[in-house]
Amino acid sequence: MYAPRVFVSMIGALAVFAVATYVLNGSLTTTLIQTAICAVLLQIGYFGGVLFLVWKEARARNATKGMSAAMAPARDDKDKIPVHPFNNSEPFNQ
Repeated sequence: MYAPRVFVSMIGALAVFAVATYVLNGSLTTTLIQTAICAVLLQIGYFGGVLFLVWKEARARNATKGMSAAMAPARDDKDKIPVHPFNNSEPFNQ
């Protein structure tokens, strides 16, 4: 979801909604209130859509990470080269 495109589309949809509401009701106050409510609902929908996409991407990454760990070849500890503890990039996280 490209944000500027979504906002332009949202403004267009709100304009059409406002015109249709004004034609149906004939009241400017009712049109403004209902258009504001529609704008809030559109924002909630956009936020929910973004949350869904983030959740879906995180789920796909976790599945890929699990598959790559399962596909990695098993290693023997006897083939490891001893490394001095001071050569670690983060010596406090051992």
